[in-house]
Formats: sequence, structure tokens, C-alpha cells
Amino acid sequence: MIPNVVGAMAHSPVLISSLVALFQKVHGGSFNEAQIQCVLLTNAVTNASAWPVAFHTALALNEGLDPADVQAIRERRAPNDASLAALSTLARSLIEKRGHLAEQDADQFIAAGFGKHHLLEVIAIVAASTITNYTGSVTHPPVEAPFQAHLWHAG
Repeated sequence: MIPNVVGAMAHSPVLISSLVALFQKVHGGSFNEAQIQCVLLTNAVTNASAWPVAFHTALALNEGLDPADVQAIRERRAPNDASLAALSTLARSLIEKRGHLAEQDADQFIAAGFGKHHLLEVIAIVAASTITNYTGSVTHPPVEAPFQAHLWHAG
């Protein structure tokens, strides 16, 4: 299945090739898929992009994230899982502060057991998901049937 948002991106070879290259790097990094989905879902919610929220909700659940943690992210709250909470909080802060983190933001993330290289890797995940989030917000692709149960509206 080719996701509808990717079909929308295909109108721009520059955009689609940028996404593919960056996501290959992101998914080959040091985070596991559950952690990546936590960040991607947080980003979609923070950027108020409905298609990616539905899509990443399904993927996060598929990767074994606790449904309560997924719901917390969808409601703009931190997950109960401490590691996922640190990832989600950092991702939301990066977006809301446009990358201008306070030293305290970075310190809290590192105190949760992550390294500075992880902080920098989250920036790559945020960059990759911004492509999808903005494309979804600009093109309004329909949400595919497998993700309909996870529809979401900013509010």
C-alpha cells in the first residue's frame, strides 16, 4: 500500500526523494521503532496534522506502545512510560520552540537516560516528520480505511 500522503508528495520528485532518504536514515538509527513512532505521533499532534496522527497512531499501537500512552500523546500529554515521556516531551519542545531548547530541556532528556547523540537524532526524526505533517496539512489526503479508527482532529 502506498499511503495517500506519499501519493500527494509524488507530485514533487524533490520532496518525495528527500522524505525517502531521510526516513531511511531515521529508521536505521539508534532508536527502536516504538520510540520512533512515539516521536512521529507527538510531532503529528504538535503540528496538528490529522492524516499523520491517524497513521502514526496505528503504527505506534502496532509497535506495542501501550494504548494509554498513545492516547496521552494524542491528547497532548506525556506518556506514562518514562522513556517515551522524555522522547515525546523533547519532540514537542523542539517543535513548539522552533529548535530553541532551553538548557533545562536538554538536561531533562539526558537525565532520562539518553545521550546527546540521541537528542541530535530526535532532530532528524522531527525534520522527517515535518515533511509528512506539512504535506498532510497542505494536501489533505483522505485517511485510508485501515487508519479510519484512529481519526483525529486538532482541538
